[in-house]
Amino acid sequence: MAASVSLLAAAVALLLLLPVARAEVKTTPIVGDARPVILFEEFGFKPGGVAGVSVRGVSWRVPEGSQLQAADPGLMGFVLISNSLFFQINNESEYAEATGGAFCPLTSKYALPLFRLKDIAPDGNGKGSVTIDDDDQYTVLFSSCQDGVEVTMDVRTEMYNVRGGAREYLPVGLLPLPGIFAAASAVYFAFLCAWAWACARHRATAERIHAVMGALLLFKALKLACAAEDSWYVERTGTPHGWDVAFYVFGFFKGVLLFTVIVLIGTGWSFLKPYLQEREKKVLMIIIPLQVVENIASAVIGETGPAGRDWLAWNQVFLLVDVICCCAVFFPIIWSIRNLREASKTDGKAARNLQKLTLFKQFYLVVVGYLYFTRIAVSAFAAVLSYRYQWVVTVAMEAASLAFYIFVFYNFKPVERNPYLYVGDDEEEAAGGQLEMEGAFEI
Repeated sequence: MAASVSLLAAAVALLLLLPVARAEVKTTPIVGDARPVILFEEFGFKPGGVAGVSVRGVSWRVPEGSQLQAADPGLMGFVLISNSLFFQINNESEYAEATGGAFCPLTSKYALPLFRLKDIAPDGNGKGSVTIDDDDQYTVLFSSCQDGVEVTMDVRTEMYNVRGGAREYLPVGLLPLPGIFAAASAVYFAFLCAWAWACARHRATAERIHAVMGALLLFKALKLACAAEDSWYVERTGTPHGWDVAFYVFGFFKGVLLFTVIVLIGTGWSFLKPYLQEREKKVLMIIIPLQVVENIASAVIGETGPAGRDWLAWNQVFLLVDVICCCAVFFPIIWSIRNLREASKTDGKAARNLQKLTLFKQFYLVVVGYLYFTRIAVSAFAAVLSYRYQWVVTVAMEAASLAFYIFVFYNFKPVERNPYLYVGDDEEEAAGGQLEMEGAFEI
């Protein structure tokens, strides 16, 4: 049981890092599940908030070969636990294990009871609710103090705060999300209009890569618009009313296009050459299927919630695929930097190659910084941030993304005398000497 409590604490910590506007009214099917602890949802409450759980079709059985003769429904039930008390519950578990006793979260003095299965009606239906007195982040979980008992039921969780007599189904720390997403979406739609105007104005120098970059902006803006609608509906009704489906669809295209744009720019496609080499095509053929897997994992994580048996496994798949994609996009940039350095020794265009090389170095460093910040730094920040300010994580993510997009789109815009293509002849001599001094640069 101590291992289960530790795993529960890890799952709660991981749940805090997921920037998804989850539905706060959710029905989760549990079928033949023998886990001693099942984590359902967590929510940031104000005083006076309500957490409710209802179940339908409850049944249980003792599998063959079990030491139990019969299951006791009084030793199975739902509780609500404040996240700030998890370490004390873990201490209870460790103490019980050290003294040779048994521990069960259902019986912890730090848990707020909702109801036990012995209290349900004969038809297998039951419910319970708790009004919150102290504001905090709380987690709803099912706990069984009997090893091996398999439980089947449909569990409906409903959590909300009350303000002015109206229910708020978004946690305290996520209440600003609808406005944040709407503002970010408006910024990207304006960005898209400016980009379309720039491409039309410099039609003669616009390349195919610029159309791909425009599509990236479009799907980014649409994803944020759907996120705004999703969180707005969740705040008022507890469910996204289908906007989560659109969010995942546009998020998929945005994710594929983001990594594709990074790879295509990194290879110099359309700028330096009109074709992709075989190894560069292979990178794209690796990244695109991985993005499909990553978005499937993201949808499963967002829709099933932590109550699913494979929830932690899908999180690991998501993180692994994301790391692979982030590593894969670096190779084309490194190849281009090395090719430019080799070309500078043979084609006599030192200044042009120096500007291209400098821009590629900057692009490489910005991509590294962007991926590091959005994958690692933000997660570390979210882990220590108070539940009241979870929205700050979203602001940090979107600010970093906007800064990255501005850098990339500004430096690779369709203009005459692009740093990739134009350098005056009077700069050649000085650039040649600088390239010789940088000869030791390697990635």
